[in-house]
Amino acid sequence: MTLANYKKTIHKQMAPKKKSLSDLGGIMYSTDPAFSFDAEEQTPQERLPNNQQDLRVMLDRKNRGGKAVTLITGFNGTEEELEQLAKVLKTKCGVGGGAKDGEIIIHGDFRDKVCQMLQKDGYKVKKSGG
Repeated sequence: MTLANYKKTIHKQMAPKKKSLSDLGGIMYSTDPAFSFDAEEQTPQERLPNNQQDLRVMLDRKNRGGKAVTLITGFNGTEEELEQLAKVLKTKCGVGGGAKDGEIIIHGDFRDKVCQMLQKDGYKVKKSGG
């Protein structure tokens, strides 16, 4: 077995890394030799029907070098559903963008078009901001 294959094997066996202190559940150190940390299972977030979701559509220019983006917030669902909705909106607007942290970013000012598309899908949509 080569060194590279050995490292890959060891890496697969290791537990996933914790990204922040909140991932540890507030426990930083224990002197008890019998202590074992049991991570809590996260319950999957239940998705609300489209007509009960209150989405906000706004134009955002902060920390983007003066470039305008359409920002959609308030989506309640899984990350996969958020990505799916972002993909549909990006395709229909013909621009780039992305979805992360529960927000959808569409490059450019497409507030009116996005509002119409979301209302057609049954979402409650409000324009927010200036």
